[in-house]
Amino acid sequence: MNAPVRFADPALPRHDWTRAEVEALFELPFMELVFQAAQVHRRWFDPSELQLSQLLSIKTGGCAENCGYCSQSASFKTGLKAEKLMDLDTVVTAAKAAKAGGAQRFCMGAAWRDLKDRDLPKVAAMITEVKSLGMETCVTLGMLKAEQAVALKDAGLDYYNHNLDTSREYYDKVVTTRTYDDRLETLQHVRDAGISTCCGGIVGMGESREDRASFLHQLATLPAHPDSLPINGLVPVSGTPLGDKIKREGEIDGLEFVRTVAVARIVCPKSMVRLSAGRDDMSRELQALCYLAGANSIFVGGKLLTTPLPGMDEDSVLMRDLGMRPMGSPAQA
Repeated sequence: MNAPVRFADPALPRHDWTRAEVEALFELPFMELVFQAAQVHRRWFDPSELQLSQLLSIKTGGCAENCGYCSQSASFKTGLKAEKLMDLDTVVTAAKAAKAGGAQRFCMGAAWRDLKDRDLPKVAAMITEVKSLGMETCVTLGMLKAEQAVALKDAGLDYYNHNLDTSREYYDKVVTTRTYDDRLETLQHVRDAGISTCCGGIVGMGESREDRASFLHQLATLPAHPDSLPINGLVPVSGTPLGDKIKREGEIDGLEFVRTVAVARIVCPKSMVRLSAGRDDMSRELQALCYLAGANSIFVGGKLLTTPLPGMDEDSVLMRDLGMRPMGSPAQA
């Protein structure tokens, strides 16, 4: 039998979660789990607010990693053409458009295994310019060395994204070109440099519920919970091993996805839990359930690196119909 769950205050942050407790959360009746998650959410956030972020691929394709879900891996034939790093002016123009469209954070992603020192000055300049627009900045550039993290912090970086992707147990079914501990080491460099962490994963890759519990247990027992916690639903891309597998075997059930969001909210109560990849395939009702279960951040702008997102108009209509508003904006009288 699973261990009973200790809720304490509906959610002073804990770092002593046991694997059995996280598994027990997943086994709660759906209504009880969502209710508990909603209580935790209201302890730390206004449930009517959503943080809006936009993500730009500043260097697309040709990645040396073999992540089995990724259209940008050089290991797979997905029809995606490798491109060079964008120039500064193009990135700044995109950031200005994102801000004009309502985005509060601008994220820049490069399809690299790790950040090369030769590219650091160019990326640092992008961070500084975007920061000067009054936006929060985030980058995802692969693995980092300690001194590179310090340089990014000096350039004005607010957040660094580096996902664990899945559980340690399922990890080698997803990628073999870097280890789980490589990912944890980069996160430590980010924390040591004083940069906020953005760290989550992907569900629906064929992993079990136990894997999802193990993944969230890992996040909940880090030295500091992720400041942002993206929950991605796998977007099956033809030509990738996991994309082809899921097209054969079927995608994750929507209610199981909501359970994952709810458990993430409970075990990392102060994190911004973000609906990321896969949202374009979600119904309005499924998105609403995710917000009820504690998700309070989304990517906007119609595209997430190489996969689709709902358009801003569609998001605005849903937010209006749910009585939600962008984070930090005044409530309607």
